Amino acid sequence: MTNKDLMAESYSALVGNKSRSLLTMLGIIIGIAAVIATLAIGDGSQKTIQQSIQALGSNLIVITPGAAAGAGVTASGGLGSATTLTLADEQALQNQLTNISGIDPELTVRSQLTAPGTNTNASVIGTSPAYQTDRNISMDTGAFFSQQQVTNKSEVAVIGPTVLSTLYPTETSAQAIGQVVKIKGNIFTIIGVTVAKGGSGFTNQDNMVFVPISTAQQYLSGGQTIGSISISADNTNDMTLVQNQATAIMLQQHNISNPNNADFTIQNQSDIVSSASSITNTLTILLASVAGISLVVGGIGIMNMMLTTVTERTREIGLRKAIGATRANINLQFLTEAVLLTFIGGIIGIGVGVGVAEIMTKFFSITTSISSSSIVLSFCVAAAIGIIFGYYPARRASRLSPIEALRFE
Repeated sequence: MTNKDLMAESYSALVGNKSRSLLTMLGIIIGIAAVIATLAIGDGSQKTIQQSIQALGSNLIVITPGAAAGAGVTASGGLGSATTLTLADEQALQNQLTNISGIDPELTVRSQLTAPGTNTNASVIGTSPAYQTDRNISMDTGAFFSQQQVTNKSEVAVIGPTVLSTLYPTETSAQAIGQVVKIKGNIFTIIGVTVAKGGSGFTNQDNMVFVPISTAQQYLSGGQTIGSISISADNTNDMTLVQNQATAIMLQQHNISNPNNADFTIQNQSDIVSSASSITNTLTILLASVAGISLVVGGIGIMNMMLTTVTERTREIGLRKAIGATRANINLQFLTEAVLLTFIGGIIGIGVGVGVAEIMTKFFSITTSISSSSIVLSFCVAAAIGIIFGYYPARRASRLSPIEALRFE
């Protein structure tokens, strides 16, 4: 039997029972599509997170309160809930660090914002005037707050374009200057609107409000601590030096002799990107694994169909063997049918997966990224499923006795 005859026979067998073939392929189609779409969403989310972190500024080093995982102590409930940083720490770093281009305290509060007739939720960031330069924030209209306004604890706010379009949808950024926004019962006057920068979720700079750090401490957090300190090194080569200097200064500030007992954590931009990417990869693998279960189910469906086909075509198998077909011929024919079934299902599944990813991007604003490796992986998985789950039925068909097969009713 030539390869052309083999493909023609396999195609004819599958087309002969279209409904069964289509239903069998459905499991493969759904599984491949789910894996493609999941990997696309995971890769897109990872790139978005990396871009958002890079957009915060170059050569960034961030000090956060609380001991790092695995450290000797955990301060006030651990990283994220600790309150061990103060403006005194920021001032000490400002005075003693070298090879830096900027340093900013930061206090972030997620709060409801209220304007006449409407409201929204956004991140309110208390910081210093240098934050604008260090985080590459450009102003559309108005101005960022000044050091004098920080000293006076002025109730002024710089808002992102998303906040503006939600609170004052009919007004331009110029018209928004002088308007008010209520945050935690306190009235803030809008003095500036930033240029759209993009992002998503909590990292969307367009959906943020910037206020003086002193104002945020008095009116929003009610304490003297701050959430983090961001340091911008002069260049990438100085990041390790600056990080080591910052560690030594912070240990001295907090009267800690053993670095293992530090009540703060210092991470550079590479660490932050790596940590975020690791979390995203873990979630992507988890979701892809769940989606991959449907591939196994689809493979079982193919094996079930091929076993049924072997039973239905027992007399045909006997006749082929009687006129000279070998075990290898019968085995190869049924294995080809199984692989062809999964191959066609895999192609359709890839198309569906790509389509789903495009729909998620277009209609749900979810960033997706389809890589060639995920498509190649899908082809390989489809072929492997066809071979693995088609082997047993093909082997069973090839082992049928021609005499017994011809007697089969």
